[in-house]
Parts: sequence; C-alpha cells; structure tokens
Amino acid sequence: MTDYDIQGPTRVCAVTGRELKPGEKYFAALTESAGTLVRTDYAPEAWPGLPAGAVAYWCGKVPAAGAKPRKPVVNDDLLLDCFDRLKGSADADGLNFRYVATLLLMRRKRFKFEDASRDASGRDVMIVRDARGGAVHHVVDPRLNDEQIAAVQTEVFRVLGWE
Repeated sequence: MTDYDIQGPTRVCAVTGRELKPGEKYFAALTESAGTLVRTDYAPEAWPGLPAGAVAYWCGKVPAAGAKPRKPVVNDDLLLDCFDRLKGSADADGLNFRYVATLLLMRRKRFKFEDASRDASGRDVMIVRDARGGAVHHVVDPRLNDEQIAAVQTEVFRVLGWE
C-alpha cells in the first residue's frame, strides 16, 4: 500500500504559530519537497500568496470543535488544478495522486474516458477528455489495486481538507 507522510490540517498558522480558531478562515498550500507532498496552513493575515512550486492552494474555514463530519464537497476546479500541476511528475506519489484525481474527475463526469494505450516505456496510459474544455489528457496508470486507490483517495481528501 502506498503510504503518504502528509499531515492534515494543523489548525496552526505556519508563519505566526497562532492557533486557528473554529470558524476562522485559513489558507492552505500543497507543495512538493524532495518527492513528498507537504501541506502548510496560514492565517489570512499571514498568507504570503501562492508559494513557489505549489501544486495547489485553497481557503477554507476551521470547523467547530465537535462538529459532525460532513460529506466532502468536491471542487472540480481545485481538483483539476492539482491534476494539471502534477502533469510532469515522475515520482510515485505524484503519479498516484494524479491517477486518483483522474478517477474522481471521471466519477464527477468532468472527464470522459476516450481510450487506453501504452507509452514508450511500456506503461499503460489512460486517455481522457475534459467535458468542459475538450482538452485531452494522458494519465499513466500506476497499477494500483482497489485498496490502494481507496487509500490514495482518502489521502487526496485529507490533503485538500475535504475529510
């Protein structure tokens, strides 16, 4: 099983060290460092803007303590942005994240399956089309089993704060 060492929401501003209170707005960024995806949270007043090399960024509100978890609201545009930023990624985490993002976008009917092929390295490649813009994407299949796909999907939700 693929194991990601990415911390979830910290509820602490990375710049000031201040605790982010329930109901407070925050910014988060996902960057790649030495082949690992890293999440960093910021208070609004300390948000430095999009960090260099960011894979994704978003804003949200810190949930109230004891609040019931709700079903994640999947923002297709945010997921597509993460997908696009990982286009050239060759590391396993990036390939897995991009593949699962593709499956989620297909489930949401944002991507439509077009075809499958093999690349020059002999890897299976899924060809999908963006239902809105018509762009065609080639996505390497990392050959994850169902359990691994579920684990990566859970990690994608956790990293993006949708858990």
